[in-house]
Amino acid sequence: MTSPVVDLAVETKDEEASPRKEKMVLIASSGDLDKAWPVLILATTGAAYGMEVTVFFTFWGLGILKRRDAGITGDDWRQKMLSMFNRGTTEHLKLSKLNFGGMGPKMMKDLADKHKVASVQELLEVAQEMGVKLWPCQMTMDLMGLSREDLIDGLDAPAGAGSAISLMKQAEISLFI
Repeated sequence: MTSPVVDLAVETKDEEASPRKEKMVLIASSGDLDKAWPVLILATTGAAYGMEVTVFFTFWGLGILKRRDAGITGDDWRQKMLSMFNRGTTEHLKLSKLNFGGMGPKMMKDLADKHKVASVQELLEVAQEMGVKLWPCQMTMDLMGLSREDLIDGLDAPAGAGSAISLMKQAEISLFI
């Protein structure tokens, strides 16, 4: 059995041998299609470049992570109303401009298909496969009445703003989208 001191020395030697990965932190605060796409394109591109990527989903951005079968969520009538009027999920994202009662997102998705651009759902799945850390905001979950069961599988544990800021302080790239 080796002593803890020896184990620590081995861990330190291994850390020195492998260079620290560059970090990118993205804050996803919008649940609009035209914001979700860039967040996930940047996240997957950063991961493809070998970066350690974390996306912190807060406020309306948290809807991107909502399960398709979550239905109406929340405990009180205000949370339920928010859930009814903002369904979330990658299927129901609106455009921030030119929504046209749902025609805008449909046109954008059709254009994406035509030009072979991955959908938000596909990018989300690729991000998970690439090891992108997807952090739901705990405070937003509490505020909007969302539980872990209302969100997609494979997410990192919910985190707070302090955790996001601590990570942003270490990151080479931090973006708020």
